[in-house]
Amino acid sequence: MHKGFWEKLHKPIYCLAPMADVTDAAFRMLMAEKSKFDANGKELGTQYVSWTEFVSADGLALAPEEGQYRLRKALIHSDIERPVVAQFFGSNEEHMEAAARLALELGFDGVDINMGCPDKAIERQGAGSAMIKTPDVARKIIQAAKRGAKNGDKEIPVSVKTRLGYNKDELDTWLPILLEEKPAVVTIHARTRKEMSKVPAHWERIKDAVEIRDKMKSETLIIGNGDLGTLSDGDKRIQETGADGVMFGRGVFGNPWFFNKEKQSSEVVALPVRGQIEGDSVKYSNKAVSKGERLEALLEHAELFDKFLGDTKSFAVMKKHIKAYISGFSGSKEIREALMQTKDIMDFRKVINCYK
Repeated sequence: MHKGFWEKLHKPIYCLAPMADVTDAAFRMLMAEKSKFDANGKELGTQYVSWTEFVSADGLALAPEEGQYRLRKALIHSDIERPVVAQFFGSNEEHMEAAARLALELGFDGVDINMGCPDKAIERQGAGSAMIKTPDVARKIIQAAKRGAKNGDKEIPVSVKTRLGYNKDELDTWLPILLEEKPAVVTIHARTRKEMSKVPAHWERIKDAVEIRDKMKSETLIIGNGDLGTLSDGDKRIQETGADGVMFGRGVFGNPWFFNKEKQSSEVVALPVRGQIEGDSVKYSNKAVSKGERLEALLEHAELFDKFLGDTKSFAVMKKHIKAYISGFSGSKEIREALMQTKDIMDFRKVINCYK
C-alpha cells in the first residue's frame, strides 16, 4: 500500500468533499486563501485535503478536443490547495488507468475513485454507486488506478469514496472487498444509495467500519462523511467513531473560511440541507465574518470563476452560491435579488461594489 501524503497528515484529518459545480478550481483556491492564511497573509497552519469535482475517465479517453478541454478544466489546481486529490468515475479499466496516469503527470497528490455518486447517468455507465453492485469490477478499477498512479519512482496514493450500500446497508460485505485491494483511504458517506440524503447519516456505521478495518488488520484510513455542518460536528463524530478523519460537504457553502478556526466562533450556525446549493433553504450565519468580508469573498469567488472557468462554464453557476454567502444580515435579500439579475462578471462586480 502506498499512502503518500496521507501518512504525513496530523489527525484528525479534515477533507473538503468533491461536489459538482461547487469544488471547482475557483472555490478551492478561494477556500485555501481564506482558510490557510489570516488577513495579513500569514500562514495559520490549517490542514485539510481538497478534492476536485469528479471527472469522467471515459470522457478523458474518448471525448473530442473540445470535450477534453472542458474536462481538463476541472483538473486545474494550484500549490496553495495542497494536498489536492483528483477524483474520477468510470468502469473501464484502461480508461481509469489513463486517468490516474494523467493525475500523476499533472502533479496531483492523490487519486480518488468515485463509487458513491447516485446520479442515474453515471450509474448507467456502471460507475458511481452502481459499482457497489459489481464488486469484481470495483476491484479491477482500483487495481487499474494503482497502475496508472505509479511511474517508476513516482507514485501517488489511490483512495475510494463510497456509501454503506446500494438498496440496503451492505457495509459488512462491501467494505472488506475494498480493503482487500489496499487503497490508502476509504471515505464512507454514511447512507445507502437508496437513501440519498433523505435520512440522517448513520454515523454508528462509521464506527463499525473502523472496527471492520481493525479486525482485518488493514492500514487503510477510514474517513466519515454526512451531515457535518461545522468543524465541531466533525470532531465530535471522530471521537464517537474512532475514524481517522471526516469529510465536509454542504456545510462549506458560502463559507470559504470553513477550515479557518480563527474565523469560527460559538455563534456559528451552519445547517446544511438538501437543495441548499440552489439557495432555496439556506440557514447560515457566522458572526466572526462581517458583511463586508462576505461581499468581498463572493466577488473574489466570481472573479476566479470567470478567470479559470469562464470559457467552459456558464456564469449562471456562480448564482447558485449567492444565497449561501449573502444571508443572515440586514439588507441581504435586496443584495441577493440584485445579484440574481446579473448576466456576467461585469454586472456582478457593479452590484457588489454598490453594496460594499
